[in-house]
Amino acid sequence: MKSELSLIRELSELFGPTGCEDEVAAYIEGLLPDLADSFCRDRMGNVIALCRMGDVAASDRKKVMISAHMDEVGVMVTEICEDGLLRFDTVGGIHVSVLEGRKVTLGDETKRICGVVASKAIHHKKKEDRNKPTPINKLYIDIGAADREEAEKRIGVGDFGTFDSEFYCFGKDGWLMKGKALDDRMGCAAMLEVMESLRKNPIEKNLDLYFCFTVREEIGRSGAKTAAAKIAPDYAIVLESTAVADLPEVDAAKRVCELGGGMAISLMDRSTIYGRAFVDRALSLAKERGISAQIKRYVSGGNDAGSIHKTGVGVKTLALSVPTRYLHSPSCVASIADYRAGRDLTEALLRYGLPLEENEKGDRTK
Repeated sequence: MKSELSLIRELSELFGPTGCEDEVAAYIEGLLPDLADSFCRDRMGNVIALCRMGDVAASDRKKVMISAHMDEVGVMVTEICEDGLLRFDTVGGIHVSVLEGRKVTLGDETKRICGVVASKAIHHKKKEDRNKPTPINKLYIDIGAADREEAEKRIGVGDFGTFDSEFYCFGKDGWLMKGKALDDRMGCAAMLEVMESLRKNPIEKNLDLYFCFTVREEIGRSGAKTAAAKIAPDYAIVLESTAVADLPEVDAAKRVCELGGGMAISLMDRSTIYGRAFVDRALSLAKERGISAQIKRYVSGGNDAGSIHKTGVGVKTLALSVPTRYLHSPSCVASIADYRAGRDLTEALLRYGLPLEENEKGDRTK
């Protein structure tokens, strides 16, 4: 398989806004024949790959769901104006301040066209508006069309769009990577790398490992919900990105975590309280294996764990997130070392950390 940076780069640059993940899914499916025992794409569009470890005939097999979402934040065309400009709305949590003047790619499963998010130049704005983000109802996308008729030949209402942003490494020795959709293509890349490692060196424990590349996380987390319902896992590990705020004026407690501090392990977010036994196992295993890890120290956001942990009779779930600056923008920034820490901790948990002992804290019966 490709080198880690080539893999992340190629995944990052794919077109995959929520609801239009086919290009990402096809790319991943192209790699899976050499990595998984079997794989499929379900009705929602999730790509689910199964890797069977240990004695496949054993009756004590545990099912583990490892999950990362394929979709990215983006935009959707809502109106084609008489002058050929496009009105649009955001898909997922994008702040309007990162939109003006940005290059975007628009299309669907079969077409791609370029555009630019257009607004009034600063010279034409009222003085009191110059330091404020332009509201989305005052923004347009310019695709170079002279009028509505020309625009309608190239684009349609309901077509999607993403940021068009170059991927590159920067900083001393290139320790940081920048690109769009690092949330959550880094998670997808990590799962593919873990699968490759397991193929070369299988686990002896009796585990069915379901690597789930999910859809629609940015809007409703519905893909993970249906995948978990189908699998009915005993455990789930959700690989994500988390926004960091490591800026000078931000209090330490609100910085969430530190870039370069390793994978961030969640205790709680807006949709999940994570079982302490699973968190403690991850922390102790990271220390034992020399893998950098840190606690996510600010309660915010949510991810596919919010749907997965409530499935069926309940799923013991852990969230591991790569600290990422400028999340949901054209220029997400993450540390390569943090990405590697998350990949390595995921593999370590599968090899050495599961299943959790039935008498561990939080899993006792009366």
